[in-house]
Amino acid sequence: MSEQQRPMDRRSLLKLMGAAGASTTVLSACGTSLGRTVSAQGLTGSGFGRQVSLATEGPGGNPQWKAGDSVKFLPPTDIPTSGSAAEALASLGKERLLTLYGLMQASRKWETTMKDLFLGGDDGLYGQFHTYVGEEAIAVGVMSVLNDDDYIASTHRGHGHLIAKGGDLNRMTAEIFFRDTGYNQGYGGSMHITDMSRGIMGMNGIVGASYYMAAGAALHAMVKGTRQVSVAFFGDGAAASPYYFSAVRSCANQKVPVIFVNENNLQYMGVPMALTVPTKYVSEYTKGLGIPTFLVDGNDIAAVHAATREAVEWARAGKGPSVIEGITFRWYDHAGFAGGRPGEDGALGLPYRTDEEVRQWMTRDPILRYRTWLVARSVATAGELDAIDREMQARVDASVEFARRSPRTRPEAGVLNTYASGAVPATQFFNRTGLATPTT
Repeated sequence: MSEQQRPMDRRSLLKLMGAAGASTTVLSACGTSLGRTVSAQGLTGSGFGRQVSLATEGPGGNPQWKAGDSVKFLPPTDIPTSGSAAEALASLGKERLLTLYGLMQASRKWETTMKDLFLGGDDGLYGQFHTYVGEEAIAVGVMSVLNDDDYIASTHRGHGHLIAKGGDLNRMTAEIFFRDTGYNQGYGGSMHITDMSRGIMGMNGIVGASYYMAAGAALHAMVKGTRQVSVAFFGDGAAASPYYFSAVRSCANQKVPVIFVNENNLQYMGVPMALTVPTKYVSEYTKGLGIPTFLVDGNDIAAVHAATREAVEWARAGKGPSVIEGITFRWYDHAGFAGGRPGEDGALGLPYRTDEEVRQWMTRDPILRYRTWLVARSVATAGELDAIDREMQARVDASVEFARRSPRTRPEAGVLNTYASGAVPATQFFNRTGLATPTT
């Protein structure tokens, strides 16, 4: 057999294609479930392909990464106003599209207001607070496809998820103020807000806990015979958790209807993901499992919506899990407000990124891009959108006043709701000094 006639193995094929500058590969040759064409075009700025290719440029596996390199992965200034993703989003109709815009603005304005109150207010706010500012298109894009009874498992950076799923701003703000009217009656704070009435299994301070929580809820739905799905949100750093691959693998084995949504803001806590992720993208970790894998511009609500719609249809059809990776960028520090200022957007002066890259990513504001899209598609006028902006700010301001008027949480009530048999009177556990006393 001549060299020209010799069968070519997969590795040699990929190397040959890369050397030839090929931009497409048949997905079936890459072992995926969708059987479509991989697009390697645009991973450095002109748009993201649907499927992760094994031979494309990416931020991961780059030990030479330095502060500022994230600008190489900036998406275009505007999100496309035509194409399949744009048409899929537009099919929701004006009322729904404007509701999604309002949810994005509610998330942004709520967190920005909380930031200003933490930094310059007189309310004495304290505790951990992880902002989601800059990533709103992922939460709202995913939730635009889910039903009210579908489940989500959030992260420590989950305010945007809760608001997008229909969380109550008054109860959220009251929780931040540690008031009795808060979601957890003031005992949970920012990282533990939960609303099971909306399918929100809660924010979670345990990195990577969302995988098993979402899988458990989805298994529950399978046992009941419903068509509910679950979404597990996680960050780029949480993909290093030992829980991640085992959860995706087990869900693939049992065809559990879970969508694993990676919000890749390239930053971990303060160490670039490029230095710790050995593959080009986080979503390549599980691609060998043969499940649908979507790589999207996470600041493009249309792209997120389109990918989520396919993933949810796949899950509801009983075909199992999928992975969506959205490339995005958080405007503030990992936790707290170092580098932030009252009345100003973004955190500057942080050691692991440059101020210039922060400013450049802020020009790709997912809300501004969606606003431009709505006007360009003649869905709404600038005046209509301005009115929504004012309405969302008014709701946020009203939630602050609600929290201020609410009664403070009583320290002695901390032992209530501890036992499965019901609440135990606090008097059984506290003496006059407030210290616990033995009971029989």
